[in-house]
Amino acid sequence: MPDAISIIVPVFEEADNVQPMAHEVAAAFAAVPNDWELVFVDDGSRDATWAKITEAARANPRVRGVRHTRNAGQSAALWTGIQQSNRPLIATLDGDLQNDPADLPRLLQELETCDFACGWRANRQDSWLRKVSSRLARWARSTALNAEFRDTGCALRVFRRAALEGVFGFNGLHRFLPILVAGGGFRVREIPVNHRARVAGVSKYGVWNRLGRGLYDLVAIAWYQRRRFKAVPLERTPAA
Repeated sequence: MPDAISIIVPVFEEADNVQPMAHEVAAAFAAVPNDWELVFVDDGSRDATWAKITEAARANPRVRGVRHTRNAGQSAALWTGIQQSNRPLIATLDGDLQNDPADLPRLLQELETCDFACGWRANRQDSWLRKVSSRLARWARSTALNAEFRDTGCALRVFRRAALEGVFGFNGLHRFLPILVAGGGFRVREIPVNHRARVAGVSKYGVWNRLGRGLYDLVAIAWYQRRRFKAVPLERTPAA
């Protein structure tokens, strides 16, 4: 039987997107043989997000939610979802519905030949300023980390839980997760995915409020990748 999968969606004040997300995920997995659950992680929302998650969970037993008692950030919410699930496969999505849940089954199929399948937004529906900032971030990551990824900021991912071996929780994790997984010796593949314009809610992220933190994180990850243990071939005594 195919491995079961947890679909983790961090949300912060996305009340209008919860029900549509639940419906779209259910539709995407209607013909998928894997057992699945949808886990919303409410990162301390002050609007009706938690009430909408509760409604969605009542309507569909595959949906459940957990919430932070205060806002802790997207990486913390993602890490909470990972820690609060135990299925061997994990998928992640942004809570703003700009990621298309219909792409998840295609990424899931990629796990037949890799450990971590991540989307890259081939036709990104964002402002020119965010697009330019992403290009600059890609250049910085490539230069500092020698990591040739098109779009590590895309939250649409499907991966084996085992690929998180050696990965730890920290603010900024969601932006560096593919790089850390690849650095651990696991097979990572980028797949072009759909990207949609936001139709409800308000973006919580701006270019300038992420720039300083992103540079700080980049320096820290560069240090860690240089100091990280590399896989060493082993020899073992013959079996008795």
